[in-house]
Amino acid sequence: MKVKDIATAANVKPDTVRFYTREGLLQPTRNPENNYQQYDAEDLRRLRFARKARQLGFSLPEIREILEQADEHHSPCPMVRDVFQKRLAAVEQEIAQLEQLRERMVSALSAWEDMPDATPDGHTICRLIEHWDDPSEDCCHKEPSDG
Repeated sequence: MKVKDIATAANVKPDTVRFYTREGLLQPTRNPENNYQQYDAEDLRRLRFARKARQLGFSLPEIREILEQADEHHSPCPMVRDVFQKRLAAVEQEIAQLEQLRERMVSALSAWEDMPDATPDGHTICRLIEHWDDPSEDCCHKEPSDG
């Protein structure tokens, strides 16, 4: 298979095939007649594996290590589980941090509804940001209207 053929078979772009080839994950042979790279079924299997591993969040060095272990007839599964458990914990922590950020953003937008726009006065830059979490600040609330 040529680059275009393996890319089509794996449902990726030819640049993806070239990238994984440069990174050493695919090992095509050279056609002696035209010097084109020739990929085989093993390259296609490795390409599909690498794409699935990337979709699960594995890094290129991790994928390389998995493939190397498999090439040496060692099961990479224990390492895959270990890496994946650590990665999942990191993702869950990131999600928690994003949820906290979302709560702060919702809170700020709510507080800003009642805050007037203000020109920097040498003591402040943007009162919305500086006082969003301090509703008791008199500097940020609209003056009550004479009703």
